[in-house]
Amino acid sequence: MESGKDVLVFAVNGKRYEVSSDSLHPSTTLLDFLRSHTPLKSVKLSCGEGGCGACVVLQSTYDPVNKQVESYTVNACLTLVHSVNYCAITTTEGLGNSRDGFHPIHERFAGFHASQCGFCTPGMCVSLFSALVNAEDKKGPDPPTGFSKLTVDEAEKSIAGHFCRCTGYRPIADACKSFASDVDMEDLGINSFWKKGESDEAKISKLPFYNPKDDICAYPEFLKVEVDAAMCLNVNGKSWHSPLTLKELESSIEIDMAADGTQTRLVVGDTGMGYYKELDHYENYIDLKKVPELSSIRRDHTGIVIGAAVTISHAILALDEETKGVQSFEGKLIYKKIASHLKKIATESVRNSASIGGNLVMAQRFSFPSDIVTILLCVGSKVNLMTDLRHENLTLEEFLSRPSLDQRSVLLSIQVPCWGSLTYNFSSENKPETRLLFKTYRASSRPLGNALPYLNAAFIAVVSSTDDGVVIKEIQMAFGAFGTKHAKRASAVENYLAGKVLSVGVLYEAVKLIRDDVVPEKGTSDALYRSSLAVSYLFQFLYPMVETGTIFSNSWLTENTELDSKNNNKKVDNKYPRIQKPTILSSGKQVIQSSKEYYPVGEPITKSGACIQASGEAVYVDDIPAPTNCLYGAFIYSTKPLARVKNIRFSSNLLPNGVSSIITCNDIPRGGQNIGVKSMLGTETLFAEDLIESTGQRVALVVADTQKHADRAASLAIIDYDTENLEAPILTVEEAVEKSSFFEVIPFLRPTQVGNFSKGMAEADHSILSTEIRLPSQYYFYMESQTALAIPDEDNCLVVHSSSQCPEFAHKTIAVCLGIPENNVRVITRRVGGGFGGKAFKSMPVAAACALAAHKLCRPVRMYLNRKADMIMAGGRHPMKITYSVGFKSNGKITALHLDILINAGFSPDVSVIIPGNLIGALKKYDWGSLSFDIKLCKTNHSSKSAMRGPGEVQGSYIAEAVIEHVASTLSMEVDSVRYRNLHTYDSLKLFYELSAGELVEYTLPSIWDRLAVSSCFEQRTEMIKLFNKNNIWRKRGLSRVPVVMKVMQRPSPGKVSILSDGSVVVEVGGIELGQGLWTKVKQVTAYALSSIQCDGTADLVERVRVVQSDTLSLIQGGITSSSTTSESSCEVVRICCNILVERLVPLKERLQVQRTSLDWESLILQAHSGGLSLSASSYFVPDSISRQYLNYGAAVCEVEIDMLTGETTILQADIIYDCGQSMNPAVDMGQIEGAFVQGIGFFMSEEYLTNSDGLVVSDSTWTYKIPTIDTIPKQFNVEVLNSGHHEKRILSSKASGEPPLLLSASVHCATRAAIKEARKQYHAWSSLVTFDSMFDLDVPATMPVVKQLCGLDSVEIYLRRLLSTSGKN
Repeated sequence: MESGKDVLVFAVNGKRYEVSSDSLHPSTTLLDFLRSHTPLKSVKLSCGEGGCGACVVLQSTYDPVNKQVESYTVNACLTLVHSVNYCAITTTEGLGNSRDGFHPIHERFAGFHASQCGFCTPGMCVSLFSALVNAEDKKGPDPPTGFSKLTVDEAEKSIAGHFCRCTGYRPIADACKSFASDVDMEDLGINSFWKKGESDEAKISKLPFYNPKDDICAYPEFLKVEVDAAMCLNVNGKSWHSPLTLKELESSIEIDMAADGTQTRLVVGDTGMGYYKELDHYENYIDLKKVPELSSIRRDHTGIVIGAAVTISHAILALDEETKGVQSFEGKLIYKKIASHLKKIATESVRNSASIGGNLVMAQRFSFPSDIVTILLCVGSKVNLMTDLRHENLTLEEFLSRPSLDQRSVLLSIQVPCWGSLTYNFSSENKPETRLLFKTYRASSRPLGNALPYLNAAFIAVVSSTDDGVVIKEIQMAFGAFGTKHAKRASAVENYLAGKVLSVGVLYEAVKLIRDDVVPEKGTSDALYRSSLAVSYLFQFLYPMVETGTIFSNSWLTENTELDSKNNNKKVDNKYPRIQKPTILSSGKQVIQSSKEYYPVGEPITKSGACIQASGEAVYVDDIPAPTNCLYGAFIYSTKPLARVKNIRFSSNLLPNGVSSIITCNDIPRGGQNIGVKSMLGTETLFAEDLIESTGQRVALVVADTQKHADRAASLAIIDYDTENLEAPILTVEEAVEKSSFFEVIPFLRPTQVGNFSKGMAEADHSILSTEIRLPSQYYFYMESQTALAIPDEDNCLVVHSSSQCPEFAHKTIAVCLGIPENNVRVITRRVGGGFGGKAFKSMPVAAACALAAHKLCRPVRMYLNRKADMIMAGGRHPMKITYSVGFKSNGKITALHLDILINAGFSPDVSVIIPGNLIGALKKYDWGSLSFDIKLCKTNHSSKSAMRGPGEVQGSYIAEAVIEHVASTLSMEVDSVRYRNLHTYDSLKLFYELSAGELVEYTLPSIWDRLAVSSCFEQRTEMIKLFNKNNIWRKRGLSRVPVVMKVMQRPSPGKVSILSDGSVVVEVGGIELGQGLWTKVKQVTAYALSSIQCDGTADLVERVRVVQSDTLSLIQGGITSSSTTSESSCEVVRICCNILVERLVPLKERLQVQRTSLDWESLILQAHSGGLSLSASSYFVPDSISRQYLNYGAAVCEVEIDMLTGETTILQADIIYDCGQSMNPAVDMGQIEGAFVQGIGFFMSEEYLTNSDGLVVSDSTWTYKIPTIDTIPKQFNVEVLNSGHHEKRILSSKASGEPPLLLSASVHCATRAAIKEARKQYHAWSSLVTFDSMFDLDVPATMPVVKQLCGLDSVEIYLRRLLSTSGKN
């Protein structure tokens, strides 16, 4: 095919692709193309919104005039494939692979243990590669050999905005920083390259060598030749148009205006689809990027004119560079400040595609809460608009006030004015009399990435210093994103302040006007908080001049204005210097203790498969090539909590494009059952029958020719409901109690009470009665969504590939659903892209639905749930209401605790019956004297809740801390002393935990508690924080130390070990590799156990072991991978199998040794094979009934800092010591500890899993659900994996690490409470209140609005009133 205007030409990893423009629908994304038209699978679909980074690729373009290549990251899930004509795309496969050699990025990600489940890793590798490529274009000296020109800060920021649910980010940051020229080698954490104590030179020599000059060519030469030879680079097919001039654009629009009913979409980067996800089907697309008037940047003395199609990243560069024609120093800094603010919005990969104009149009048409609009509005920007082919020049305010633009209106450019030079008159002190001040603000749930602001603001003012103080000559201020249609100027406040001499009284009046002016519309979430932010930002902008009476610096243009110190901004005592909070991450310290007792068990070897995860070669379910004639499924789910289904239809009364079939419960074959979940704990229907019992409940499966068509059809489906004669749905636990709607807890799973509550209360000096706590749900946010592939096989059989934590249960469910023998079903799971409990029972209906559709249609059927559907249907962690009464002595010793707990289980049992026991088990970590409880599992019309990492234990551990905090507050005691007083003695531990308590030597919590106090400098920091809080008004710090005691239980597990003729080893286990390092530990144990044969060549046996996928027909009784102990059980069964094999080999070895002077492993195995010796052994490990349950111990200290003006919480430092027994792999366990802790931070601080009044999840995207990212984890993250020595009853003396550390994240919440307590003390002092109640409810999660509300939404007004009253000034 000859290249022409209707042909797309581009390169992927150096390979040329040529595609007819009309053969692909213009809505086809680059991700769709790469996954369906190339063999590449590293580009993952996770959120589909450009919010998580899993789909990031490198896009390179070539300028034939300047002969320059520009490379930048983009989100393949948002990038339209038609837009990459003559571009080069590089994925992580293009950097290196297992055959040709891995790239140093891949090797360092693996070596720094930065990949667990691995689903997010390819995108991160590409983002780092992009940073390395672009760093080479920087001016400056060459870096040391083996390093790049990247700085540590740039290296960390390269993966800002990427999500990882497994690692906790710290090792990822280390892998990135290892390339930086200014890295401190001591700052890099645990890795597989060097041992502790080696010199920097030795460390550098052992890093995989990086040479920038050897790096991959991002833009191939053959494409440059084609670009140089091409007459034009635009694509014009039947449905995609790329005009090259404004006249061509006008013609295209004119043609569309004449066409009837044709939907046309104007695009640049099309990143808006990541937010709005419009369902309208557009037939024509017009690409605006190549129109010069829209894509150029022009400068003159009046300002900068930025074409509407200029990307945000290019706009940042233009604003950031030294601007010619801008004479004033302030004018230049204003541009730089705007650029600095723009770097905080979206992710870099989105900014590289998204256009300035597109952002403004989204704000104008859809009321998008744009930071850009607010800032440009403040500085008086104008826009050039083409409407119905007429050109208009409008102020930004006029543009925003217009009716919503249609597709016939085109924004052409934006003019950002230059604030010109001011005349300075200097006083005798040589201080400038007049200055231009500019400041921007935003409050959002995370500093970087796709976090929409609660409010954004910008202020620009001309001020003068006089003898009476600072006079505001002119001021402009704009506020946006606070719940109004568009950003707005605060005109009333501007008019009031103009000409005024700043004083406390003037500022107080301005604050009152802001309250009246910045008012969110009715129904806006956190409305009062948003209004208070406007007050806070005005205060931050003006108060420094009120306090000092001077304009003392350019801080309004560069750094944050200092409001915190109480002593006229003087530095606090030098003994207690302020900790500078870095942009993202500072450092961490990891302490491990390897054990040689069971070598190579105990070594921190690299996680199995980490390199191929980084290179994109690791295969997940959705990476399996689609079989011939494959169909795709998507669930149609209920949006009502209780209703009858009358009908399922589509608005057009025709099946949407590509739809093959609609599968419902009526399609279940004779002999089958409508079962989507089947386990020993209960069942759940696959599809609702006559009655829907929950929002998000599956009603049908739409099957289509592509996943996109299936998803679109499901979203267009309309369910006709009937609620006549039905009772009101049960949507709260109180309603469940009222209607006695409960699930029964199996007797053997019921937790036991301790002691006599009445007697304990009688012994108490004080009591707290009937205090209520409410805990919310949490979504899993595994990076890989729920997915399955079902393939019909011969003789009425099915092969099902499922991303599942329990293939055995999925196997049984499918067989029962279809009414076929279990030996007709085969479920295969190779690896899972994150589970956290959500891929256990919740994965079964996905596999069953695919199997049912494949069975009925006799064609392969696969499904990959889109993120919104998954979030709505997932259920998540169990919400609950807790009411407690507690008795205690005056010294803080608790004597009795009673709990009434109502658990929202949802509409089906799932795993809910285990929650009460888990909850009480974790709550027993303190000696309560006596403990009684009444726990009810409430059956409601919510989606069924399921196991999520630490199910019940997280809540139980937190409840314990809340009780302790309340007791300490009531007694006015230090909470840490109350915690210590109620830690278990060994005798009380045995009373509460019975046989699980183990031996005295195993109870390591007291020593951990003391050890952590020393390693974290707990006492010294406590005093430092007191001094800090005394000397700072608007920032407060808190410190908390929290213990964990968590009971875990080992489960039976099958295994099989086979030695092949060349001496390599294949292992099968029931446990599933979820990223937790199960395969790695199994390999180590296999090598240890087989090496007991004691012949030559077994030293490197671990490299010859391969663990293979789970196959339910090859290895039965696999059970469920959960509870943190499956790795141990899998290792133990493998050890048993190896021992069997060694026992078989020993006689042969002894005979051969008589004949030979030496015997190596390969010779021994070859002889065994030729001699007919069975070299395959299988076994089934059943743990001892006495030792199957045991306790895990750890403790954490956390320090946070809160901003009283915004409610922002920064985690300054976290110190953790966790007892892993003798860790099988300290690096793997370190990753589990850090990852669990950070996941817990999400639960306690940021993740709001919200529903509407019907119980339908509304936090259904990355825009509304905020998991931790690299910029929100502890700035200093110190972890010690404690080796507590030999434990006779533990498997190779090891202990679990996957879930218990998550419970320690309550320390962040408790530290936040401590900081808020200090803020409230100050607030009450300002308010002149006589008594101070130190007890308050701090919600989970403790989001910014929650923290700010507790610190006082009116704290600025209270403070100013206090100043007015004490000074007597107006």
